[in-house]
Amino acid sequence: MRRAAAFLALLLCLYWTTTQGESGGLTENDVTQTEVQSEILGVKATSDQTNITPDISAELKELRDMVIQHSVELRNSKSNIEKLEQENTVLEARMKASDNKVEQLERENTVLEARMTASENLVEELQRENIVLKARLNTGEKMVEDLQRENTMLEARMTASENLVEELQRENIVLEARMTASDNKVEEFERESTVLEARMSSNENEVEELQRENAERPKVAFSVGLTDAGNVGPFSNDTTLKFSKIFTNIGEAYNPSTGVFTAPVRGAYYFRFSAWGYRDTSLVGIKLYHNDKKITLSFDTVSGGDVTMSKAFVLQLEKGDVIYLDLWSNSSVYDDSDNHTTFSGFLLFAM
Repeated sequence: MRRAAAFLALLLCLYWTTTQGESGGLTENDVTQTEVQSEILGVKATSDQTNITPDISAELKELRDMVIQHSVELRNSKSNIEKLEQENTVLEARMKASDNKVEQLERENTVLEARMTASENLVEELQRENIVLKARLNTGEKMVEDLQRENTMLEARMTASENLVEELQRENIVLEARMTASDNKVEEFERESTVLEARMSSNENEVEELQRENAERPKVAFSVGLTDAGNVGPFSNDTTLKFSKIFTNIGEAYNPSTGVFTAPVRGAYYFRFSAWGYRDTSLVGIKLYHNDKKITLSFDTVSGGDVTMSKAFVLQLEKGDVIYLDLWSNSSVYDDSDNHTTFSGFLLFAM
């Protein structure tokens, strides 16, 4: 009966220890209480059960040691769990901070992409502006070249003017020397000098006027030959002669494709033509036309040898007036490399 009571008390102690472990582990006080209770039970069991065998005491001691070991392991597990929870809290905080930083970086990347797009648009705009500026620069450089050429011409004219001034200065020095050579004729020389200076100014003005007129006056002169092929004609109708051999065509006023001279300016012009008939040519006839107006008809009959004719005129032409030669119908004319048949003209002066 006493053995059963002791064993029952031991079971109750083990049950209470197990309950404490399941509810969160044993504290040091709990372990101490357990040890005290175990000692009380042990004393009580010793006093009440003097006949308990040594094997049961060893088993109780072993059970007590196991309970203490389990309580220590529980305390260590709890500490590890708390430590892991703290590390998880730190990791969650760091993860949250990392997420915030990622969001901030994403916002910064969005801003940078917008700025990059704006910068690229600005670069394209600047490239277009550079193209326009290059075109304007090329135009400006061409204008500078033109101005440089004009400046070169002006410098040449300035040099000529300076030379003229130097010449006049030398003449004035001579005049001054002559004026100082005679004290008695100072007043006379002064009057003469005044007259000379007036005449010099007038002459300079005339020279400048002539220079301007010569610069503005168009250069017009031509001299042409008919052909190297021999006889031209006869034709049933009047035919404009196309002088194809160009000796001179200053101003390009004569057109060899049409045989027509076109006056480039209003003025007085000099014209001359010559024609030659040879051997079997029976009749040589040339008409000179001013626009649609016939100025002259020159003709001659060839009898056995050859015949030569020529005429010259000074005509007043308006700008755009035309001069040309027609071969008279049923007549012919001859020309070869010796240039027997020619047509010439030039501008005497503009009006």
